[in-house]
Amino acid sequence: MSRGWRTGAMLAIAAALSCLDSLVAAGQGVDIRRDATVNAVEAVLPSVVNISTKTQSQRTGYSYDWFRDFWSPFVEQLPPQTSAGSGVIVDEEGYVLTNVHVVEGANEISVKLSDNRVLAAQVVSGLRRSDVALLKLQAKAGEKFVPIRFAADDDLLLGETVLALGNPFGLGASVSKGILSAKTRRAPNEQGFLEMEDWLQTDASINPGNSGGPLVNLKGELIGLSVAVYKEGQGIGFAIPAKRLNEALGDIFTPEDVRSLWFGGHAQAGAGGLVLQRVEVGSPADTAGLRKGDVVLRVNNRQVKNLFSFNRELINLGDSQQIPIQVQRSGEKKTFSVQMVAETSFFNAELIRKKLGCTVQDITPEIAARAGLNAPDGLIVTAVEKGGPAAESGLARGMIWLGINNQAIDGVTTAAKFLHGLKRGAAFNANIVLTRPLRRGVVELRVRQ
Repeated sequence: MSRGWRTGAMLAIAAALSCLDSLVAAGQGVDIRRDATVNAVEAVLPSVVNISTKTQSQRTGYSYDWFRDFWSPFVEQLPPQTSAGSGVIVDEEGYVLTNVHVVEGANEISVKLSDNRVLAAQVVSGLRRSDVALLKLQAKAGEKFVPIRFAADDDLLLGETVLALGNPFGLGASVSKGILSAKTRRAPNEQGFLEMEDWLQTDASINPGNSGGPLVNLKGELIGLSVAVYKEGQGIGFAIPAKRLNEALGDIFTPEDVRSLWFGGHAQAGAGGLVLQRVEVGSPADTAGLRKGDVVLRVNNRQVKNLFSFNRELINLGDSQQIPIQVQRSGEKKTFSVQMVAETSFFNAELIRKKLGCTVQDITPEIAARAGLNAPDGLIVTAVEKGGPAAESGLARGMIWLGINNQAIDGVTTAAKFLHGLKRGAAFNANIVLTRPLRRGVVELRVRQ
């Protein structure tokens, strides 16, 4: 080896060491632990909440009264049951998204925020078939919260890193990491398959209590809501995708659900903005001229940012005035004037009478107790027209109408809404209770107009 070569090599090594020292010195202020995962968690954590519920249950039965010589119903209060779950704040006004099964039947709901404050919450609405529920925090007037950002519909990369946040086993805020294992799963439950399609699958650890918590990408965007695990497997968890969450929100956060005001236009967030996905025939939205596909720009001259601001404006304005709604249709801006009406002014017992030929009324707690029902849900038939659809199907006075196509109905308005959406001659099954003798049954009914 020549002397000149050795000198050149030594100079090169010295230069490399000097460069390395410079890099180390420059990097002394950088925390190598603060990677994309940590940044995403810090961005999302203020939106994640722990949910605790208390449910007061009771047992209903019959006992023989020796003094009055007949059988009478009794109700026995059982010890309250508690459970824990998760949720995520989706609007600055304090709306929280979670699963229906987390809060269903709860008498009390407590929500613990990331700063350890505990607030009461109430259920706004929910859909059992999709297992999506919306809660509202009971906060001080004007108090704002940190909402999570939604990822764009279908912005999913198979194999990308995802994070599941929630409250497993009631332990408190927890984070697990995995990948997006599949984008189109349909997971079974004990009764078969839920209607929610295209569940996300992940190997991020999801445990009891994680239900309702967010599944996020490394941008800190909500891509799904944790919902279930596959019991027989390992590392197989499921989440409802953001696209389906947007669809569910379009159905459950409406003037109809929040204030029982009939608007009749169902909006959903999309790539082009807030789009009317459905306009009910004969509704105030339809009568005003709004159509499916319209992109909502302004309500009452205020810019609409998202689904929550849109429906908040409608709800706050109520049914006392005409509401100007500006939309974009085929590249042109148009303004329509809508006046909402109380649901009960249209969806009522008279509509049911016209459709079925029977008169009904809501069940009272007293009627429910006499029939041995656990809750005063459903309708009681008070009269039946001769020759009408109800009479032809065998419906009679005194029968109790509990459900439609095996789905419970909670009153006249619910049943009337269902009938309004049916075409002339359409058939459906009514779940009923016959009182003499007391038994359950199903009858097929057809609407006449």
